[in-house]
Amino acid sequence: MAENIQSKGYAGKDESGKLVPWSFERRPVGDNDILIDIKYCGICHSDIHQIKGHWGPQQYPQVPGHEIVGVVAAVGKNVTKFKVGDRAGVGCMVNSCMECESCNNGEEHHCDNNATIMTYGYLEESSPTGISQGGYSQNIVVTEHFAIKIPESIDLQEAAPLLCAGITTYSPLMKANIKKGDKVGVAGIGGLGHVAIKLAVSKGAEVYAFTTTESKKEDCLAFGATEVIVVNSPSDLQPWKGKMDYMISTIPYAYEMSSYIDCVKPYGYFTQVGQPIGGELTINNFNMIFNRVNFNGSLIGGIPETQEVVDYCAENKIYPQIQMIKPEMINETWDKVVNKEARYRYVIDMSSLK
Repeated sequence: MAENIQSKGYAGKDESGKLVPWSFERRPVGDNDILIDIKYCGICHSDIHQIKGHWGPQQYPQVPGHEIVGVVAAVGKNVTKFKVGDRAGVGCMVNSCMECESCNNGEEHHCDNNATIMTYGYLEESSPTGISQGGYSQNIVVTEHFAIKIPESIDLQEAAPLLCAGITTYSPLMKANIKKGDKVGVAGIGGLGHVAIKLAVSKGAEVYAFTTTESKKEDCLAFGATEVIVVNSPSDLQPWKGKMDYMISTIPYAYEMSSYIDCVKPYGYFTQVGQPIGGELTINNFNMIFNRVNFNGSLIGGIPETQEVVDYCAENKIYPQIQMIKPEMINETWDKVVNKEARYRYVIDMSSLK
C-alpha cells in the first residue's frame, strides 16, 4: 500500500483541551507495518494532561489515545506476527531505536538513544502530520513489533485499558515481587488504581485501598480489597504508619505525600505512577530519613511485559470496570474524569465514529 491512509478522529487544536472532529492521514503500510481498524480506545488522564499542555508545550492538531484495540486490516510483506482479521492493540508507544541495550531487553520505553516515540504528540518523520497521532480515531499504522496480540478470551473493549492502566500498574507490582499475604496499599482508586487492586489481589496480597472518595468504598471491596481507608486529611493515615509491605500511588496530581509514604514498613518500597501537572511532587526528606522507605517512580512497561499483562488478565479473567461512550461524548467525559466521576475507565466506541 503505497498511498497514505485516510483517517478521521478527534483532535485537540490548542491548550483549551476541547477536542474537535479532524480528518488527517496516516503513513502508508510499510513492509513491517500493520494497519489496525480501531474499534475501541480507552480514556486516560494522561490524554487530558498532555493535550492541555500540563507536561510542556504541544504541537497541534493532536489526536490523543493510547489504549487502542481493533482488528488488523492490512499487513506489510515482512509481517509474521499478525494476519488480516487478527485482534490487535497499541499501547503507549509506537517506535524506538530497537538497537540499544534497553530496547533489546524489552524496555523500549526507556530507549538509551532517546528514540522512543509515544503514541501521540511525538515527532515522527513517517507521519504525514509530523507527529504521532493516537487512538481517538478510525485507524492506526504501526510497526508490528509495537502491536499487542489480544486473546480471544477477553472482550476487545475490556482489553483496551490494559494497554496503559494495566501495564502501568502491573510492571511495578511485578518488580516488587509481591506474594501471598503481603500487605499492599493502593492510593488513588481510578482507572489505574482499580486495576492495581485486582492485580495485587490475584497474586494473593491483602490489598488496602486509600481513596478520598467515600462513594468508592463498596466498589473497592468488590474489587477484592481487604479494607478501604477514606482519606479526608493526613491524620486519617496515622493508624496505618509502617503497616504496608509495599504501596503504589496512582494519584495524578500534586498531593501531601509524606503521610502516605509513612504507611510503608521500614525498607519497603513506595512507587509513584500518577503523574501530576508539571511532573513535580514534594517529598519531605526529613520524613524520608526517619521512615527508611524507598521511594521510586515507574513509567509504563516494555512490549514483552505489555503482552504479558494482557495475556495474564485474559487468562485470569481480570477485567477493568468500564463505561462505554460515543465519540461525540469525549469532551463531557473528560470533565467527568477530572471531577473524579469515572467508574472506572471510560472507553470510546470508535467504530461508531461518523
